[in-house]
Amino acid sequence: MVETGGFERRWENRRARARTAGDEARDSYYGLPVVHKSHWDWWIVGYFFVGGICGAANAIATLARWHGGKDGESISRIGRYVAFAMVVPSTLFLIADLGRPERFLNMMRVFKIRSPMSMGTWILAASHTFLTLLTIDQAARDGVLGSRNPLVRTVRIAPVRMLDAAGVVPSLLLASYTGVLLAATAVPLWTKNYLLMGPLFLASAFSNAAAAIALIMGLKRNSNDEANYRIERLDFLAMITEVGLLAAFRGGLSKTVAEPLETGATGRLHRYGVLSAGIGLPLLLQGFSVLRGKHSPKPVSIIASLLVLCGGLAFRYVMVFAGHRSADDPKATFEHTRQ
Repeated sequence: MVETGGFERRWENRRARARTAGDEARDSYYGLPVVHKSHWDWWIVGYFFVGGICGAANAIATLARWHGGKDGESISRIGRYVAFAMVVPSTLFLIADLGRPERFLNMMRVFKIRSPMSMGTWILAASHTFLTLLTIDQAARDGVLGSRNPLVRTVRIAPVRMLDAAGVVPSLLLASYTGVLLAATAVPLWTKNYLLMGPLFLASAFSNAAAAIALIMGLKRNSNDEANYRIERLDFLAMITEVGLLAAFRGGLSKTVAEPLETGATGRLHRYGVLSAGIGLPLLLQGFSVLRGKHSPKPVSIIASLLVLCGGLAFRYVMVFAGHRSADDPKATFEHTRQ
């Protein structure tokens, strides 16, 4: 008789190893990334930051002109110039991220609603076009450009209120679409709460833009107290909204997916740079004055504004590079796809 015991044991061991390998592939993909992480680095972080300020500052300037009355004029003026100052760096950062300038022009040749990059390029172009026209009008109002200047005559063919209304839409889209761009990927950290990404980046952009305007107003020798209070109150409300959205965003993440926000360098920067120094401390510094209906003392306002701006930059850095860590973690991908 032929002894089959050794063969059966070898066969069972082989089947056990195959089952183990299958479980490992299903649960961890042998420790290898399942999805490709993006190539984005500091260029796109800078673009997200200055682009958000550009869009939100222009929207604030328009709203201040419409509903701010006489006190809103100074907010509108500074907001328009702050937004216009962000046009060049935002465009340069985007072109630098694309690698070659002609790629930016090539993206203008097509219009794809389902492509976040294509829509982002057109949103950027539309927002910058209307912003340039509105800044020319603002410069003419301030006496920087003469009334006979050809640019001023060209701009004033259309009513300014019409330009305001047309320009505020792409500005709001510019301030929020960067979050949508991240959510359109397969990275677990970005796509898990995809509906919150756009509002979260919009709230952060409004907070950063209001802080930039408040910083300039705080550095001026003679500034309008009521205007200072209004822009600080807007910044305070934007930060409160951002806190609520961040809490909802974190609440929708599992422990595995949220790990890049809680551990390592990105976790420390998120905890101390974004939540503590970038939002918590400015809320404390401004909160007492805003709740009493008064603007903060100038040194306090300047410090709070600087902290908000640093926190806004840190927030975008954390979201981009924590997303890289999330893409490299196969367990986060498998956990996300099972749900």
